[in-house]
Amino acid sequence: MRVLILQHTKGEHPAAFADHVAAAGDAAHVVHLYLGEGLPDLAPFHAMMVMGGPMDVWEEDAHPWLVPEKRAIAAWVRSGRPYLGICLGHQLLVEAMGGQCAKMAVPEVGVMPMDLTEDGRADPVLSRLPGATDGPVRVMQWHGVEAVRLPADTAPLARNANCPVQAIRVGRRAWGVQFHPEITEDLCAYWMKDPGNRATAIDWLGSAEAADRFAADSEAHVPTALRNSAALYAGLREAALEG
Repeated sequence: MRVLILQHTKGEHPAAFADHVAAAGDAAHVVHLYLGEGLPDLAPFHAMMVMGGPMDVWEEDAHPWLVPEKRAIAAWVRSGRPYLGICLGHQLLVEAMGGQCAKMAVPEVGVMPMDLTEDGRADPVLSRLPGATDGPVRVMQWHGVEAVRLPADTAPLARNANCPVQAIRVGRRAWGVQFHPEITEDLCAYWMKDPGNRATAIDWLGSAEAADRFAADSEAHVPTALRNSAALYAGLREAALEG
């Protein structure tokens, strides 16, 4: 199986998903949009993954590659092939398919619980998450934008008190998750070494101490995140192999 992965910034790379792709014997083709790499012909690929990034989904003037990316996502999803969007990739799915995202009143940062909806507990991908059927699922959050109007034919799959749209399915085989399941050991620490990321975390959380606690909590969350990302990739892969 061939997986097309769209990456928006150096730090927010496929991480755990790269390991899951390799372990399954699949092949990943990563397009570094932030470096000016163009989108390839979509025909040879069986699944698409779109990663996160610090830019907002509407910042097309600053990041003009967002325009063809949204077109490609819309074409992909309408073709019925499996899609998984992570954080910004979730928001791009919403906007590409006719929904809308907006700034949150209070950004969501930290390792937090979310609950699956009835549709989520029955979903072939989200229902695989550890704890999906019998309690909240713990996930790592770092976002200041949320979906405020969902596209047609969208099922909300997960929610929490901070952000009511944590995961969605558009149509039958396009999924978006607002959280970050891809983190691996030391990835959050790597993100926090970037001065801009650290400044954002301090601003959103209120202090350097809170930002450091967030990094430590995220590191402790890695074993759970690895189970989450493995479950999501297994579901995406199964959907792709169904044809």
